[in-house]
Amino acid sequence: MSVQVNYAARSDVGLVRSTNQDSGYAGPHLLVLADGMGGPAGGDIASSVAVAHLAPLDDDVHPADDLLDLLRDAVADAHDELIERSQEDPALAGLGTTCIALLRSNNKLGMVHIGDSRAYLLRGGILTQATTDHTYVQHLVDTGRITPEEAAHHPNRNMIMRALGDNDGEVILDESIREARPGDRWLLCSDGLSGLVAADTIEETLASIPDPGACADKLVDLALRAGGTDNVTVVIADVVRTDEIDHDNPPPTVPQVVGAAATDRLARSRAAVANSSAAARAAALTPAPPAPDDDAPPRRRRRLGRVIGLLTGLALILGLLAAGGVFGYQWTQTQYFVSTDDGHVAIYRGIPQEIGPLTFATLLERTDIAVADLPALAQDRLRTPITRQSLAGAESVVTTLRDQLPPEPELEPTAEPSPSPSPSPSPEASP
Repeated sequence: MSVQVNYAARSDVGLVRSTNQDSGYAGPHLLVLADGMGGPAGGDIASSVAVAHLAPLDDDVHPADDLLDLLRDAVADAHDELIERSQEDPALAGLGTTCIALLRSNNKLGMVHIGDSRAYLLRGGILTQATTDHTYVQHLVDTGRITPEEAAHHPNRNMIMRALGDNDGEVILDESIREARPGDRWLLCSDGLSGLVAADTIEETLASIPDPGACADKLVDLALRAGGTDNVTVVIADVVRTDEIDHDNPPPTVPQVVGAAATDRLARSRAAVANSSAAARAAALTPAPPAPDDDAPPRRRRRLGRVIGLLTGLALILGLLAAGGVFGYQWTQTQYFVSTDDGHVAIYRGIPQEIGPLTFATLLERTDIAVADLPALAQDRLRTPITRQSLAGAESVVTTLRDQLPPEPELEPTAEPSPSPSPSPSPEASP
């Protein structure tokens, strides 16, 4: 049975914080939630680095057996980069981030988790927490020293025991393989939601609002109305059968990047702008965050720019296209993607986007690989364009797909006909 996901990601700086240190990513095969820590600069860098290392996993066809290995390697690379950055720049000492990532291969999900951000699963109308917080108070609950009700108000409830980048020790992840069942709804969230909104309210909201985007918006609004004391980020994904998709309203295929990793990471809280609640009105009385310091150390500014530059998802594309300039269009023509054309695998130059009558892609090559000849998993992956930053990268994807074609049957050698015996000469008649 083939499945796809209908997803949405939302993030808000909240009503108290001046910067957003959360990052979220939602794509056809990958969901990520990271909550950074380590000061205004360190936190947003840390969560952006985590997303940057995981995002490329959304572009490839992965065997189900490799899901955890791929996630583990990407998270380890992010951890190593964070350690390196903190060692090179004293201003970034102590930066770190939580991380939850779900990677899908058809109906199998690989999940890794570290920190106190959470994953929830709504199945059959019942909400269950799929992750365990790596916090001091959770340890106290697990050992029977305090109750869950006491943990919610414990003075050390925000003390995290495990995270990426906060030390140079081994990264200890919680790992699991799960089934993606049609009808399932997954929620990844930072503690800006789970710490302010009761679990039964989250369950009711997830169960009552079918559209992932509208549901994510509602959850963010609930956190803001509860005070918005922290950044709040929400990623929602619904598992749907491929053969039951409404083709007039299909699931998205372009990744959504939000929070510190997105181009709008400096946006103020939408609640404060709308002035829609008592909490928002109170937040509006606080001073606005200071403007960027042009005299800040150049090295620090370069590091942040380098991290954001790692992200190759939709946020960058939308930022360039929104600028509306020639440069944005020229950039799109340096990109490539693999999709289909007339039932065959094809390579395109550009990006798989259209704005009104404008298209940003041209067919470069239609290969001889028939989509119908590929395994079901590869066919499912081709429903979403596989983007690459170079022609060589796109050609490598085609080679990988070609390797998955079933071997052609060997033709049995045709036996050559044996020569017919020549007729014996008739004996001459005796005289």
